[in-house]
Formats: sequence, structure tokens, C-alpha cells
Amino acid sequence: MKLTRPMLALSGAAAILALAGCGSGGEGEAAPPKEVTGSLEHIAAEAKCKPNMQTDADTIRQAICKRGEQKYILATFATDRGQREWLNSAKDYGGYYLVGRKWVAVGEEKTVEELRSVLGGTLEEGSEHMNPGGSHNKGGSGGGGGHGSGGHHG
Repeated sequence: MKLTRPMLALSGAAAILALAGCGSGGEGEAAPPKEVTGSLEHIAAEAKCKPNMQTDADTIRQAICKRGEQKYILATFATDRGQREWLNSAKDYGGYYLVGRKWVAVGEEKTVEELRSVLGGTLEEGSEHMNPGGSHNKGGSGGGGGHGSGGHHG
């Protein structure tokens, strides 16, 4: 499925934006509200967002939303499994995720914390090892590939 590359690129961009505000203070002050469920449009309406649709497929629907000056990604999924697979891949890029039942909001830490007070959900953080000191080295996964001298066909 080729949809994952654009989704991950957007998540990666959100993760880079999130690097600017890395201070992790105390835990949330107030208990979040009951978690919102429903279509992307319904969740966006609850967050007072007019969604700018980016992906509209059977398995995932994804839009860009704004909260004041801050942008974030809002995605809904057809299945729990599809959501978990997407999250597992996206979290490799770092960033902050507000996770609900078959939906995810991705953005800066402050943004997803504010959204949680409206949408409910659980806060999750992406891999810290992908952004040491704030650098985002694209080439990073070490490659190698010097193996395999035995499978040459002539």
C-alpha cells in the first residue's frame, strides 16, 4: 500500500515541528473528557477545525487542521489494526500523538495536549532516538549490504 509514504512524510514533518518545544514538564493537570469518536469530520468539528483533506481512502482518511497558529494532522482509520500499524511506523519519526479509538492527532506537544482537553484520548510520544539534539539526519539507518557474496548468477 503506497499510502504510507505520504502519511509518514506528514508525520515526520509534524515530528520536526515538535522538536522545537521539547520540555517535558509535569503530568496533565485535569482529567481529559470522554473520548470523542466518529468520522474525521465529526472529530474535526469537535476540535473546531475545518479539515484540509490530504488522503481519503477506504482504510485511512487524513487531513491537516489548524489550532491557532499551529498545524496538526488528524487521521481516522477503518480498523484498530490499521491504526496500530500506522502508529508503529509513524512513531519511528518521533513526535507527539494523541490517540483515540480509530483516530490519531499528530503535532507539537503543546498542540496535542490542548487537543486532549477537547477530544480525550491518550498521549503517546514517538522514538526519542530519532531526534538526538534536534537533528534530523535523513540518511540515518546505516545500511550495509556488504553481505551476499554467494548468490551471484552469471
